[in-house]
Amino acid sequence: MDENLPGAPDTNDPATTARKIRQLDARSPRGLAHPLRMELLTALRRGGPATASQLASRLGESSGSTSYHLRQLAEYGFVEDAPEQGKGRERWWRSTHEGTDFGHELMGHQDPEVRGAADVFLHWDAHNHNRELTTWIATRADWSEEWISASDMSDFTLRLTPEQGGELSRRVHELIESYRRSAPPVDGDAETAQMRIHLHAFPQPES
Repeated sequence: MDENLPGAPDTNDPATTARKIRQLDARSPRGLAHPLRMELLTALRRGGPATASQLASRLGESSGSTSYHLRQLAEYGFVEDAPEQGKGRERWWRSTHEGTDFGHELMGHQDPEVRGAADVFLHWDAHNHNRELTTWIATRADWSEEWISASDMSDFTLRLTPEQGGELSRRVHELIESYRRSAPPVDGDAETAQMRIHLHAFPQPES
C-alpha cells in the first residue's frame, strides 16, 4: 500500500496504526523533499522489495541516482535493507511503512524550511494523483465493462462548517477502512484489482 494522507483526520485510529502508517514530524519532510525519493518510496510500497538497479530500470533513472536517494530515504527512516531478498552482493531495499500520515501542523509550521519541504511533498502528491487519473482515462478501454462501471470521477460542492468538513473526511476514511478489512484475499476466487481512491476536500472562495 502506498497511501499518503495529508492531514489525515484521525492519526490515532487503530486500523491506521495496525497498517504501520508513518506519522511525519518536523524533520521527516526533508527526507521526502525530492520527486525521485517519493517515486522510489511509492514503487517499494506497491511492488515490494527491490534493488537500486531494478528501481532505476522501472523509473527510467540511473542506478547511481536511485542508490543515492535510497540512502537518503534510509537516513530518514523511510526505507531499510531487505537482506533476506537477495543472495548476491546487490543491496535490496524495502519500505518501512505502508503509508505516510502528513499532519496539518506541518503545512503551517513556523520554520520556512519545513513548510518548503511540505510544499514539495504536497505538490508531488497532487501531480501524482493527476497522473494516475489521466492514465486511467487513457487506458480504460483495456478494462472490462464491470471495472469501467465500478470506476468514478465525480466532484461536489457543499456549504459546510469546519466541523462538518472534518466529520465528512473522517467518515469517508472510516468507510474506506471498512472495505480494506473486508477485501477478499489476493489469491482467492474473486476477481480483484488494486483500486486507487483519491480524496480531495478543501475550501474555496465564492465564485
